[in-house]
Amino acid sequence: MTTTDLGELHIKANAVGVLDAIRGRRSIGRLKPDAVEREIIEALLEAASWAPSHHNTQPWRFVVMTGEGRSLLGEGYARVTAANVPELEGEELEERLRKERVKANRAPVVIAAICSPADDPRAVREEELAAAQVAVQNLLLAAHAYGLGAIWRSGAPMFHPRMKETFELREDEELVAFIYLGYPDMTAPEPKRTPVTDKTIWVQG
Repeated sequence: MTTTDLGELHIKANAVGVLDAIRGRRSIGRLKPDAVEREIIEALLEAASWAPSHHNTQPWRFVVMTGEGRSLLGEGYARVTAANVPELEGEELEERLRKERVKANRAPVVIAAICSPADDPRAVREEELAAAQVAVQNLLLAAHAYGLGAIWRSGAPMFHPRMKETFELREDEELVAFIYLGYPDMTAPEPKRTPVTDKTIWVQG
């Protein structure tokens, strides 16, 4: 076998590994309470930082919440709820806020991914948001590679001004994901995908 043949085999093996990771990753919503090693979390963030961005602006930053640090997100949920149901008061309000705060404890690690647009006149906001979202996908794939479970959560509370205030974001910054991360406590669901041929048009010369 020639050096060229070995090189081609290596390339094919790498391709299979990447494609298997893309097809094998699932959203895992039930996670064990076990802590995730800091060095693994740092490796996931490093993978996220290799996402593509126009003009290499790298328009992302992350807030990693573990242990009591998750109360930051819990308080954000509570503040959003309090703003949305001003008619509630007393014990009824306190119970509602308690339920909102515990949402942050559904995983041992929660990572807030933030689009932080670059101070570059060439930067386009939509492209900056897309780059930050691609960074999240990198992080999810890396988590899968480490045998971790993760789910990308968002929803209306994430976009609420009170949540933005809780995380002390600049006016031009936006939350793009709350990534709940940990060791899986469930079997990954079977994949369901519409054939890509149903969503593809070829334009050929």
